[in-house]
Amino acid sequence: MEKKVVLVTGTGGNVGQGVLRNIKSLGYNITVIGTDIEAFTAGNHLCDVTYRVPYSYSENYISTINSIVEKEKVDLIIPTTDYEVYYLAVNQNQIVAKIAVSKSEKAKIYLDKYLTYLHHQTLNIPFSKSWLPSEFNDETKDFIVKPREGRGSRGIYINPADPKSFSDEFVIQPLHKGIEITTAFYVTKQDKLHGLFTMERELSNGATSKSKTTKLYDKQLEEIIKKMIQSEGLYGSINLQSIVSSNGEIFPFEVNCRISGTNSIRHNLGFQDVKYTLQEYLFDEKPDEVNPIEGVAVRLLYDVIYPYAVNESELNNNKSQHIIY
Repeated sequence: MEKKVVLVTGTGGNVGQGVLRNIKSLGYNITVIGTDIEAFTAGNHLCDVTYRVPYSYSENYISTINSIVEKEKVDLIIPTTDYEVYYLAVNQNQIVAKIAVSKSEKAKIYLDKYLTYLHHQTLNIPFSKSWLPSEFNDETKDFIVKPREGRGSRGIYINPADPKSFSDEFVIQPLHKGIEITTAFYVTKQDKLHGLFTMERELSNGATSKSKTTKLYDKQLEEIIKKMIQSEGLYGSINLQSIVSSNGEIFPFEVNCRISGTNSIRHNLGFQDVKYTLQEYLFDEKPDEVNPIEGVAVRLLYDVIYPYAVNESELNNNKSQHIIY
């Protein structure tokens, strides 16, 4: 098999590191290029080459990515942060490599929780009721205030005393109580739902710490997801986050137009969305059939240690001697 070159962004984050581990596990003849806003990240040891890049909204981000693509002869870019998904989608006609992203219009909508709510409301697709702080009039007793864009589960406030004191860069949603679920689904280039995979989860510092598979809500979720796909423009792996109430009602509250942070868990439980991405976008193949199995996962910390290293600026790829402990 001819060697391919794949660029994975956001190697300092758990999403990017999961993607890197999945690519490595597949045994494909792939050179992996990693990028991040920091030169030295926990993902460096999983990459053949790494580059430091500016924030995606910076003026020189696209030109920097282009220079890497040209120098390394990159075949495919897999963005793993919400902002990079959007800016790469907007500028993909300027980049020679393929990019695994949805259309820019959808990436913009799903980057913003309030725009997501308005979009779903227009299409009669379930989504948690959402208000801008300036328009909130105590419609619900228990509520959560969170940034409209990105940031995972960071920067949230539960029942703050003065919700109107927040700017409209935030959004207010009812504080739904119940089981939190995360659903990954994959949309093919032919606008078809390839499959979905749901886990109940517990969070720690904004990221999944424990999870277990569930198929209890598949029928309801499939109806929601198919309506999302019908509006066109969603491609590849997408993440839908929801709360299931005590009476079984599903309240989606966030959509991420990218591979999500539990990709490494799913990969080992029969939903291999990183592999599907490579098959479609890198090898022009039909994605493998989805074969999910039951399972439970718990996350732990481990260390990447570079014995005798003095300068971290030299620790920029998998050739640097290291120990995983």
